Amino acid sequence: MTKHGGLRLEEIVARLGGQLEGDPSVVVSQVATLASAGAGQIAFLANPKYRQQLQATRAAAVIVPPKFAGDTELPRIVHQNSYAYYARVAALLNPPEARPAGVHPSAVIHTAVPETARIGENVVIGRNATIGENVTLYPGCVIGDGVSLGADSVLYPNVVVYRDCVIGSRAVVHAGAVIGSDGFGFAKEGERWIKIPQLGRVVIGDDVEIGANTSIDRGALDDTVIGDGVKLDNQIQIAHNVVVGDHAAMAGCVGIAGSAHIGRRCTIGGAGMIVGHIELADDVHVSAGTMITKSLHQPGQYTGVFPFEAHEEWLRSAAQMRRLTKLAERVAELEKKLELMEKRS
Repeated sequence: MTKHGGLRLEEIVARLGGQLEGDPSVVVSQVATLASAGAGQIAFLANPKYRQQLQATRAAAVIVPPKFAGDTELPRIVHQNSYAYYARVAALLNPPEARPAGVHPSAVIHTAVPETARIGENVVIGRNATIGENVTLYPGCVIGDGVSLGADSVLYPNVVVYRDCVIGSRAVVHAGAVIGSDGFGFAKEGERWIKIPQLGRVVIGDDVEIGANTSIDRGALDDTVIGDGVKLDNQIQIAHNVVVGDHAAMAGCVGIAGSAHIGRRCTIGGAGMIVGHIELADDVHVSAGTMITKSLHQPGQYTGVFPFEAHEEWLRSAAQMRRLTKLAERVAELEKKLELMEKRS
């Protein structure tokens, strides 16, 4: 259900831009898909394969790219990036709930917080922390000693931020995320493992969103760094000393090993794996389920997923793949013999 009483199309365009075609006084109170939209709802077309639904939709209005503006008689907002425009309309119609300002009596606070902060039940804030204006901490959050948390950031229930870590402004950190836990650092001594103290921090830029139960380890010596505008899905593991460039995005269950360097605007699909001590150039896009084992110095899409098939067929394919090396060696030998025969003739 919408949290907004509704907006006229002309009000939306006045705020967000775009070209309005049709009745400007139409009021919409919620967004929906073309297939499910009804009265008072605005739908959008971003993927051409849903173009036919534009004819049948019962939406009150639609958001379309210019090349499809003539495919409907409905009131429409025309914008080149209809999907991004839909996202902004959805945000207008569904503003986030705001907790009341102030500190709940059950919170344990060792640092002064601004009057605009919203501190929920059983929150703990350590000594010498810096909490920005309009910060919201939902119940159960733990903010360690010396942490800096930027203005307008929201931390959902049970987020833990370890000592001395830095989170920029307008961050959104979802429930259960852990920022600044020890990296996996151990030295082998005989049969034993000796723990290496993790002395760095996690430093997170502005406008970053971190999904539920994601873990970002503190650096061993240098900091683990997450750039501005980075978007991390749920259940991601980022190891110590990793650097993630501005505006990168990663889907669920991605794992990045220690000291990897991810460039600006990179994307990593779900369950993608990046081994340690390698570098991805700016604008590298890794497909879901792909493991990257060496540095990638050129932008582009990289895929290493073997397509699934019935198990018995997969076994046969795997056996054939194991024979490829021997086959390649035999072909090379035959090529050499053929070259000698041609020289003799």
